[in-house]
Amino acid sequence: MARSRFTDTTQQLPLSALPASAMRAVLKHGYTADDLKRDVVSGFLVGVIALPLAMALSIAVGAPPQQGLYTTVVAGFIAALLGGSRLQVVGPTAAFIVVLAPLQTRFGLGGLFVAGLLAGFILIGIALLRLGKLIEFIPFPVTTGFTAGIACVIAVLQLKDLLGLKLLTTPEHFTDRLTAMWAARSTMNPTELLVGTVTLAILLIPRIPSKWLSLPAWVQRVPAPLVALPAGALLAVLLSEFHIGAHVDTIGTRFQSIIDGVTVTGIPRVAPHLLLPWQAPGSDGLPIGLSLSTLRALLPTAFTIAMLAAIESLLSAVVADGMARTRHDPDSELLALGIANVVTPFFGGIPATGAIARTASNYRFGGRSPVASMMHAATVLLAIVALAPALQFLPMSSLAALLLLVAWNMSELEHFIHTLKVAPRSDVAVLLTCFFLTVVFDMVIAVTAGVLLASLLFMRRMSVTTQGKVIREGLPGTLPDGVILYDISGPLFFGAAERAMGAIRAIGEHVKVVIFRLERVTHVDVTGLVALETVLDELGRHGIKVILVGVPPDAVKMFSKAGLVPVAGKLAICGTLESAFELLGARIHRYRRTHAGPIRLHLLNRHRRSVSRTNRPVE
Repeated sequence: MARSRFTDTTQQLPLSALPASAMRAVLKHGYTADDLKRDVVSGFLVGVIALPLAMALSIAVGAPPQQGLYTTVVAGFIAALLGGSRLQVVGPTAAFIVVLAPLQTRFGLGGLFVAGLLAGFILIGIALLRLGKLIEFIPFPVTTGFTAGIACVIAVLQLKDLLGLKLLTTPEHFTDRLTAMWAARSTMNPTELLVGTVTLAILLIPRIPSKWLSLPAWVQRVPAPLVALPAGALLAVLLSEFHIGAHVDTIGTRFQSIIDGVTVTGIPRVAPHLLLPWQAPGSDGLPIGLSLSTLRALLPTAFTIAMLAAIESLLSAVVADGMARTRHDPDSELLALGIANVVTPFFGGIPATGAIARTASNYRFGGRSPVASMMHAATVLLAIVALAPALQFLPMSSLAALLLLVAWNMSELEHFIHTLKVAPRSDVAVLLTCFFLTVVFDMVIAVTAGVLLASLLFMRRMSVTTQGKVIREGLPGTLPDGVILYDISGPLFFGAAERAMGAIRAIGEHVKVVIFRLERVTHVDVTGLVALETVLDELGRHGIKVILVGVPPDAVKMFSKAGLVPVAGKLAICGTLESAFELLGARIHRYRRTHAGPIRLHLLNRHRRSVSRTNRPVE
């Protein structure tokens, strides 16, 4: 019988089982030579895609291109080995650009390393506290809004290299950078624009509908960057060679490193090596150091990096589960991601998270286990050692074109527009708020404001579902004079308690007994309890007796602690409405013996059951 590819996550794994849960599941269900072959092929192809992306993303945040490659190698391998998703591919992603670019401007490369280290520890803490499932509670309009905002920022920032602009300064904030690019519009380089445009056109060829351009199947399987970037480099060389005065900025002309006293252009042919993150240079060129003031300054950004990494990585894992029909363990995935981000800065890497596009490519190329992701890291390492001299010829405008396409894919414009069309106005408000705040300010403000706004709107919607009203029909008997039944339905929480209890305050003076029917109350929090206690006190001061019917199971203990227990002549608690009516019948008989005047009470069920010991009469 075929073995299931699903990993059972219905029960929480013990902490000892979190590391490498996906790899353990693969080995448990059997791993064959054919599986290894598919994983190796997929890992190689994903590595080819990741190679230029890692360099482009590193450059976009202001770091040398090799730092992105080191991130892919170290973080990609560790997260795959220790993670909870079979297909997840981890590395630098476009989502980090809006957070890391200002960080690099203020604190330099050392700031990137130390902030990534702190973010790793935060992620480990989230995993050990088993909080991975909480990421699911972030509303869809929030994630869609800030993701589209990030994509917009990334796309606009690529105009600098695509147009070949020469900025006098590199401002920290998006709006300031936009102003600086506009001020430098006269420095636009037509040659770089041509190279970038040609690169982008080649990247878009696979997206041309088949009715317009039919490509052979083997051509469609070739990753577009593998063709577009070398073509852009060749075009740049030809233009520089045969066009007098033409200049195209490349990785080699933009970046240099000093290795053993020798200046190396582009990417050094050096594998990731051990270093101390706090010894890396800050914005002033000196080691950033490790002090309490430095940690205090970097901690807010580190928290943002950790939250964004968690959201991005778990969303990517969910996408992988949908394609491969597997299940990931979120806590295991976050633990692996945290360990990867702790280790990576010691090898010169920047923060990393799950990459949705590379993860999806891993599945399409045939990858079925973490071995494919580890192979992708090994492929990038091989490229550093073997192809570093050739990578210096890649034009900056070609890498900008690649990031433009990444930003377009990330924006998910169709989903954004569809949400605007069909979503309720409250969700549209959250979506646009997150988008606007991400673009104009930053992602921290956007997510904070978005979650807060979504929570407030949700509470308002929930409060509408909570109702309190007097019921006179559909009862198991006829209420006697002076008795009313007040029915409460929905959650009795802080956003709805006052609304639910408001109508009872308008009862007439003739009322002697109030039955509170709580059978349809789904939840009671302390605010709901206080509101109920306040109403009971008011009724008690007017000499009105109270019967509580159907107290929710999760509120029984809270009611007992609060002193809401049966009190003869004041308060009774019944399990069902029928028992409350029987209790009223016992009270009416005693009332007749001690008071003048008849009070009629007609019960549908003449066969009275014995009153529960917990049901004390209202006298």
